[in-house]
Amino acid sequence: MKLYYSAGVCSMSPHIVAVEAGLPLTLEAVDLKTKKTATGKDFNQINSKGFVPCLELDDGQLLTEGSAIVQYLADLAPASQLAPANGTFERVRLQEWLNYITSEMHKGIGQLFNPKMPDDYKVVVKEMVGKRFDWLSQQLDGRDYLMGKQFTVADAYLFTVLGWTNWVGIDLSKWPVLTAYQARIAARPAVQKAMEAEGLKKAA
Repeated sequence: MKLYYSAGVCSMSPHIVAVEAGLPLTLEAVDLKTKKTATGKDFNQINSKGFVPCLELDDGQLLTEGSAIVQYLADLAPASQLAPANGTFERVRLQEWLNYITSEMHKGIGQLFNPKMPDDYKVVVKEMVGKRFDWLSQQLDGRDYLMGKQFTVADAYLFTVLGWTNWVGIDLSKWPVLTAYQARIAARPAVQKAMEAEGLKKAA
């Protein structure tokens, strides 16, 4: 399988999941401004949506949308326990988390990267994100991970999105539960390996 990615963006989530699951993965970086891949391909010809992540399967099929990709990868390695089994209520809970992260966190924080956004509207967005962080802190208080004691694909996704706060002027230290959660996930060997592969941390 090949993952088309850009360092630090939402494609890091499936990257982390693949490493956690022990799945072999080829990486190809994409310049999101020029839409060119590291090997010179036109990324728009690969994924007409123009966004990462994009997972190319061994049979040539393509999967886009991070929430779908991470569940697919988790189901390839059920022993990793990165997602509850399909058909269980726990799987629906996982999907509930993935949908929340996509709609409320990813889209909320992600829009702050728009250089054309007026400063006064950025204030409004950051206030909205802060309320989401308040709620997340309540949910994570006393828990190791979103689903309890077990790390899942939802944690890989939330960790990725929380990392963007450094780039958009949100001080995550206001939410100590979230900073502790972020540090706990960052310490996982698979997460460190994925970050290193994307050039986001120095090799030990």
